[in-house]
Amino acid sequence: MRIASILVKGEPALGVRTPRGMLNVTALAPTVGGSLRSLLERGPEALAALARRVAEAAGQPVLAQTEFRYRTLIPEPSKFLCLGLNYVDHAAESTYEAPRFPVVFTRVPSSLLAHGEALEVPTCSHQLDYEAELAVVVGRAGRNIPKARALEWVAGYTLFNDGSIRDYQKRTHQWTVGKNFDATGPLGPELVTPDELPEGARGLRIQMRVGNELLQDATTSDMIFDVATVLADLSEAMTLQPGDVIAMGTPSGVGVARKPPRFLRPGDVCEVSVEGVGVLRNPVAQAAPSHVEPPRHEAGTGARPTE
Repeated sequence: MRIASILVKGEPALGVRTPRGMLNVTALAPTVGGSLRSLLERGPEALAALARRVAEAAGQPVLAQTEFRYRTLIPEPSKFLCLGLNYVDHAAESTYEAPRFPVVFTRVPSSLLAHGEALEVPTCSHQLDYEAELAVVVGRAGRNIPKARALEWVAGYTLFNDGSIRDYQKRTHQWTVGKNFDATGPLGPELVTPDELPEGARGLRIQMRVGNELLQDATTSDMIFDVATVLADLSEAMTLQPGDVIAMGTPSGVGVARKPPRFLRPGDVCEVSVEGVGVLRNPVAQAAPSHVEPPRHEAGTGARPTE
C-alpha cells in the first residue's frame, strides 16, 4: 500500500496510490482522518483496516492529478532522526573514518517540505547541497527493541532529500544548524508499506538526479548500519513513537565533495529515487529576503500582545 498526505480543495486528506490513480480515502471513510501520524498512532490495526477499505473501493473514482497536491508526508513527527556517514564511500569522500556506531542528528519541522515544493537557497549562503536518502517511518511505540524483531516496528518507507547548507554545517562539530535551514528537507511523496519491498528495504537502487545529471547512484545494501540495527540502537536511548522518521543516510556523490563543488542553484530540479519506493521531485528556488519584527509591548506595562 502507498499512502500519501494530500490537500484536496484546501483540506488535508489521506490518499492511497492505486493502479488507477490517487484514491481519496478520507472522503471514502471520514473516520480515517487526514493525518498519517494520527493514523499510525491508532496501531497496526488501523493500517490493516485502511487496506481493507481500499480493496473494497475498486470501483470508486480517483483524483485527477490537478485535483490534489502533496503535503509533507508527516509534517510534525515527534522525532525526526537522521544518520550521517552511513555509507562507506560517503564517509571517505567527506574525509571521515567509517563510524563504529550510528552518527545521529535531528531535523526540525520547519525544515521539512512536500514533494513538488521548492527547496530554498538561503539568502546567507550559496552552498545548498543535496543528499538522496531512504527514510523509515515508525509504526508503533517501542523501547529497547530487539534487533531480531526490529522490522516489526516499521510502518513503511519513504524518500528524503537531506538538503544541507555546507558552510554552516562545517562551522562547528555539531551539524544541527546547517541541516535545519527552512525548506531544505523534502519528505515523501508516499509511505510504502513493507510488504511491497524486500525485507529491511535492502538491495534497492538509490539515486539522485539534478536535471539531467546523475550525481548519486548506489544501493541500500551499501549502508553500514541497516534498518534493524538502527531501530534497535536508537531505542536503547529513547522510546520510538508512531510517525517518527529515521533518515538512513546518503551515498557518495554529494555536491560539496565534487571538484569543483556542485551546489544547487535556483532553477535546478532534484529527483531522489529508490527502487520500489518512488521518486521525490523538488525544484530549487531562491529564498525571499525576510525580516520578522519583534513583538511590540505597551510602553511601561510589560504587557504582551494578544495571541
